[in-house]
Amino acid sequence: MADTEEVDYTLANPDTLTKYKIAGEISAKVLEKVKAACVDGAKIIDVSVLGDKLLEEETGKVYKGKKVFKGIAFPTAVSPNYIATHLSPLPTEPEAEIALHTGDVVKISLGAHIDGFAGILADTIVVGDAAIEPRVADLISSAWFASEAAIRTAKPGNKNWDVTEIVSKVADMYGTKPLEDMLSHQQTRNVIDGSKRIILNPSEGKKKGIDTFEFAEGEVYGLDILVSTGDGKVKQSESRTTIYKKTENTYSLKLKVSRSLFSEVQKRFGPFPFSTRALEEEKKARMGLQECTQHELLIAYDIYEDKKSEIVAEYFTTIAVTKNGIVKIAGPAVPDLTKFKSEKEITDEALLKVINSALKPSSKKKSKKKLAKKDGEAAAEEEDAE
Repeated sequence: MADTEEVDYTLANPDTLTKYKIAGEISAKVLEKVKAACVDGAKIIDVSVLGDKLLEEETGKVYKGKKVFKGIAFPTAVSPNYIATHLSPLPTEPEAEIALHTGDVVKISLGAHIDGFAGILADTIVVGDAAIEPRVADLISSAWFASEAAIRTAKPGNKNWDVTEIVSKVADMYGTKPLEDMLSHQQTRNVIDGSKRIILNPSEGKKKGIDTFEFAEGEVYGLDILVSTGDGKVKQSESRTTIYKKTENTYSLKLKVSRSLFSEVQKRFGPFPFSTRALEEEKKARMGLQECTQHELLIAYDIYEDKKSEIVAEYFTTIAVTKNGIVKIAGPAVPDLTKFKSEKEITDEALLKVINSALKPSSKKKSKKKLAKKDGEAAAEEEDAE
């Protein structure tokens, strides 16, 4: 019997990038519908449930009839104003009654995966047509340009600390701060939190734990850029955590309810984060979650918040580092910056050069080839000699 051929899951296999892109397209499509649902009076729980429902529906439409693992790579979270991350309430919690209001600055994060290749994104919007406050204009501009600078800095030869530095520089231009110790990770098949990490605004304690690395062709990263109008220091919220993810750790669970929960997580969600809303029996799940998290079989995506007087913006983009440049697999829509007219601007020429640079640099060699076609064989021979 012939040996089973090992599948290449790297970007060298065109099928890998195709699956990433399909996941990204689904995430972008769902994001637009979720954004449209963020109107005055809309409850956050209803918007979150809608996003997850759409992610399931859209992933169900592709690779039909094939044994391909697909679904939610990150459950929908809707975090307004000072709430920085991961607010995705349960129907039984007080947060289920939180409604959006005109003028709220809302961060929406979600993601789909196809065959374990995740296209995760996050966007920031302002609800309704209220006049934009100057500090909101500063914040949105800051976060957007910091994200664009980060994406263009994640190229071969540059280090993770180069991204940390350029995000801080852009934020400073607008009088804002990146959120302290927030992490971005390398992604691979079935992994959204790889060992290569990028940190924002590192505290001394966290900085020492981040290894230095260089970006390389063939890598995928989820770049999560969060910026605050305040000092960037956030704290864990008192709101109940609802998003969890399975780890690679092992432990023999003692409680039957814990074993049942963990089995459900393995079968339905695999290595990707899930909302406890999606579990079959929510009340029993709470008991099981305690033992699973205590022994680190599951990790929590805690809700973080800034001071109530501050606002946080977020842009999350999944990118691929390819031989032809940076490819945005999944990411937020380009904001209408005419709505966010900041009186502040980036004056540093080096920063502007990075932000305005193309994701896929034009090739001089390709230009020469086009010229050769026009000028005949002599020009082509001259190029070959070079």
